[in-house]
Amino acid sequence: MRQDTKKHIVDAARKLFSEHSYLGVSMNDIAGKLNITKAALYYHFTSKTKIYKKVLEEVFGNLTVKIKGSFNEETPDKKLRKLIQNYLDFGNKERNLTKMLTVKLSAVDPGIRQHTIKLRKRISNLIELAVREAVKDRKLVRESDSRYLTSLLTNTMDGILLEYSFLNRKLNSKKMSNKIFGTLFPKVEV
Repeated sequence: MRQDTKKHIVDAARKLFSEHSYLGVSMNDIAGKLNITKAALYYHFTSKTKIYKKVLEEVFGNLTVKIKGSFNEETPDKKLRKLIQNYLDFGNKERNLTKMLTVKLSAVDPGIRQHTIKLRKRISNLIELAVREAVKDRKLVRESDSRYLTSLLTNTMDGILLEYSFLNRKLNSKKMSNKIFGTLFPKVEV
Protein backbone atom coordinates (compact mmCIF):
# COMPACT_ATOMS: atom_id res chain seq x y z
CA MET A 1 0.00 0.00 0.00
CA ARG A 2 2.80 2.41 0.91
CA GLN A 3 4.58 1.84 -2.44
CA ASP A 4 1.30 2.51 -4.28
CA THR A 5 0.92 5.76 -2.36
CA LYS A 6 4.49 6.80 -3.18
CA LYS A 7 3.90 5.98 -6.85
CA HIS A 8 0.69 8.03 -6.80
CA ILE A 9 2.58 10.97 -5.26
CA VAL A 10 5.38 10.74 -7.83
CA ASP A 11 2.87 10.58 -10.71
CA ALA A 12 1.00 13.65 -9.48
CA ALA A 13 4.22 15.55 -8.81
CA ARG A 14 5.57 14.62 -12.24
CA LYS A 15 2.57 16.29 -13.89
CA LEU A 16 2.94 19.38 -11.73
CA PHE A 17 6.70 19.67 -12.32
CA SER A 18 6.13 19.20 -16.04
CA GLU A 19 3.57 22.02 -16.12
CA HIS A 20 5.13 24.47 -13.66
CA SER A 21 8.81 23.49 -13.25
CA TYR A 22 10.57 22.44 -10.08
CA LEU A 23 10.69 25.98 -8.76
CA GLY A 24 7.01 26.59 -9.54
CA VAL A 25 5.72 23.68 -7.42
CA SER A 26 5.50 23.51 -3.64
CA MET A 27 4.75 20.66 -1.27
CA ASN A 28 1.39 22.40 -0.73
CA ASP A 29 0.69 22.17 -4.46
CA ILE A 30 1.49 18.46 -4.52
CA ALA A 31 -0.63 17.76 -1.44
CA GLY A 32 -3.48 19.79 -2.95
CA LYS A 33 -3.29 17.90 -6.25
CA LEU A 34 -3.54 14.64 -4.30
CA ASN A 35 -6.23 15.96 -1.96
CA ILE A 36 -4.17 15.00 1.10
CA THR A 37 -2.65 16.97 3.95
CA LYS A 38 0.88 18.26 3.79
CA ALA A 39 1.65 16.12 6.84
CA ALA A 40 0.55 13.00 4.95
CA LEU A 41 2.79 14.00 2.06
CA TYR A 42 5.76 14.54 4.41
CA TYR A 43 5.15 11.09 5.87
CA HIS A 44 6.08 9.58 2.49
CA PHE A 45 8.64 12.15 1.30
CA THR A 46 10.59 14.43 3.60
CA SER A 47 11.15 17.08 0.92
CA LYS A 48 10.22 18.32 -2.52
CA THR A 49 13.77 17.53 -3.60
CA LYS A 50 13.30 13.84 -2.76
CA ILE A 51 10.08 13.73 -4.75
CA TYR A 52 11.75 15.46 -7.68
CA LYS A 53 14.67 13.03 -7.63
CA LYS A 54 12.17 10.15 -7.81
CA VAL A 55 10.45 11.86 -10.74
CA LEU A 56 13.80 12.23 -12.50
CA GLU A 57 14.68 8.59 -11.89
CA GLU A 58 11.34 7.55 -13.37
CA VAL A 59 11.74 9.83 -16.41
CA PHE A 60 15.29 8.71 -17.12
CA GLY A 61 14.29 5.09 -16.48
CA ASN A 62 11.57 5.40 -19.11
CA LEU A 63 14.03 6.98 -21.54
CA THR A 64 16.52 4.17 -20.88
CA VAL A 65 13.88 1.60 -21.83
CA LYS A 66 13.15 3.51 -25.06
CA ILE A 67 16.85 3.70 -25.93
CA LYS A 68 17.47 0.03 -25.15
CA GLY A 69 14.52 -0.84 -27.40
CA SER A 70 16.53 0.43 -30.36
CA PHE A 71 19.29 -2.12 -29.67
CA ASN A 72 17.07 -4.84 -31.15
CA GLU A 73 17.61 -3.48 -34.66
CA GLU A 74 19.79 -5.65 -36.88
CA THR A 75 22.43 -3.22 -38.18
CA PRO A 76 24.40 -0.46 -36.46
CA ASP A 77 22.86 2.15 -38.77
CA LYS A 78 19.32 0.99 -38.05
CA LYS A 79 20.07 0.86 -34.32
CA LEU A 80 21.31 4.42 -34.24
CA ARG A 81 18.49 5.75 -36.42
CA LYS A 82 15.94 4.02 -34.17
CA LEU A 83 17.73 5.30 -31.06
CA ILE A 84 17.51 8.88 -32.38
CA GLN A 85 13.85 8.41 -33.27
CA ASN A 86 13.04 6.91 -29.86
CA TYR A 87 14.88 9.73 -28.07
CA LEU A 88 13.02 12.36 -30.08
CA ASP A 89 9.67 10.61 -29.57
CA PHE A 90 10.27 10.43 -25.83
CA GLY A 91 11.40 14.05 -25.58
CA ASN A 92 8.47 15.21 -27.68
CA LYS A 93 6.01 13.28 -25.49
CA GLU A 94 7.62 14.70 -22.34
CA ARG A 95 7.86 18.13 -23.94
CA ASN A 96 7.33 20.28 -20.84
CA LEU A 97 9.56 18.15 -18.65
CA THR A 98 12.32 18.15 -21.28
CA LYS A 99 12.12 21.92 -21.61
CA MET A 100 12.20 22.32 -17.86
CA LEU A 101 15.21 20.03 -17.47
CA THR A 102 17.27 21.88 -20.03
CA VAL A 103 16.22 25.45 -19.34
CA LYS A 104 15.57 25.60 -15.61
CA LEU A 105 18.29 23.23 -14.46
CA SER A 106 20.77 25.99 -13.68
CA ALA A 107 18.43 27.55 -11.10
CA VAL A 108 17.80 24.31 -9.27
CA ASP A 109 19.37 23.00 -6.09
CA PRO A 110 22.94 21.68 -6.67
CA GLY A 111 21.98 18.21 -5.39
CA ILE A 112 19.29 17.90 -8.06
CA ARG A 113 21.67 19.20 -10.71
CA GLN A 114 24.25 16.58 -9.73
CA HIS A 115 21.60 13.86 -9.70
CA THR A 116 20.42 14.91 -13.17
CA ILE A 117 23.99 14.96 -14.48
CA LYS A 118 24.49 11.41 -13.18
CA LEU A 119 21.28 10.22 -14.85
CA ARG A 120 22.14 11.97 -18.13
CA LYS A 121 25.57 10.35 -18.05
CA ARG A 122 23.91 6.92 -17.97
CA ILE A 123 21.84 7.87 -21.02
CA SER A 124 24.91 9.22 -22.76
CA ASN A 125 26.78 5.97 -22.11
CA LEU A 126 23.96 4.01 -23.75
CA ILE A 127 23.93 6.32 -26.75
CA GLU A 128 27.70 6.02 -27.01
CA LEU A 129 27.42 2.24 -27.37
CA ALA A 130 25.31 2.69 -30.49
CA VAL A 131 27.54 5.48 -31.80
CA ARG A 132 30.68 3.36 -31.36
CA GLU A 133 29.10 0.52 -33.24
CA ALA A 134 28.09 2.82 -36.12
CA VAL A 135 31.54 4.44 -36.20
CA LYS A 136 33.24 1.06 -36.28
CA ASP A 137 30.86 -0.30 -38.92
CA ARG A 138 31.25 2.72 -41.20
CA LYS A 139 34.98 3.20 -40.58
CA LEU A 140 34.32 6.95 -40.52
CA VAL A 141 36.55 8.19 -37.76
CA ARG A 142 38.75 6.84 -35.05
CA GLU A 143 36.83 5.06 -32.32
CA SER A 144 38.12 7.61 -29.80
CA ASP A 145 35.94 10.19 -31.54
CA SER A 146 32.77 8.36 -30.52
CA ARG A 147 32.52 10.31 -27.26
CA TYR A 148 32.60 13.58 -29.20
CA LEU A 149 29.99 12.28 -31.67
CA THR A 150 27.82 11.13 -28.77
CA SER A 151 27.95 14.60 -27.23
CA LEU A 152 27.23 16.19 -30.60
CA LEU A 153 24.31 13.83 -31.21
CA THR A 154 22.79 14.28 -27.74
CA ASN A 155 23.09 18.06 -27.88
CA THR A 156 21.61 18.11 -31.37
CA MET A 157 18.61 16.05 -30.26
CA ASP A 158 18.12 18.18 -27.14
CA GLY A 159 18.34 21.36 -29.22
CA ILE A 160 15.75 20.12 -31.69
CA LEU A 161 13.42 19.10 -28.87
CA LEU A 162 13.77 22.54 -27.27
CA GLU A 163 13.20 24.35 -30.55
CA TYR A 164 10.10 22.36 -31.41
CA SER A 165 8.79 22.73 -27.86
CA PHE A 166 9.29 26.50 -27.70
CA LEU A 167 7.82 27.03 -31.15
CA ASN A 168 5.04 24.54 -30.39
CA ARG A 169 5.72 22.76 -33.68
CA LYS A 170 4.88 19.17 -34.55
CA LEU A 171 7.95 16.94 -34.75
CA ASN A 172 8.19 14.11 -37.26
CA SER A 173 10.73 12.04 -35.34
CA LYS A 174 11.34 9.49 -38.10
CA LYS A 175 12.11 12.16 -40.70
CA MET A 176 14.22 14.14 -38.23
CA SER A 177 16.16 11.04 -37.11
CA ASN A 178 17.06 10.35 -40.74
CA LYS A 179 18.24 13.97 -41.18
CA ILE A 180 20.35 13.87 -38.02
CA PHE A 181 21.80 10.49 -38.87
CA GLY A 182 22.61 11.57 -42.44
CA THR A 183 24.34 14.71 -41.20
CA LEU A 184 26.46 13.02 -38.53
CA PHE A 185 27.11 9.80 -40.46
CA PRO A 186 27.19 10.62 -44.16
CA LYS A 187 27.57 7.85 -46.70
CA VAL A 188 31.16 7.40 -47.69
CA GLU A 189 31.86 6.15 -51.18
CA VAL A 190 34.68 3.61 -51.15
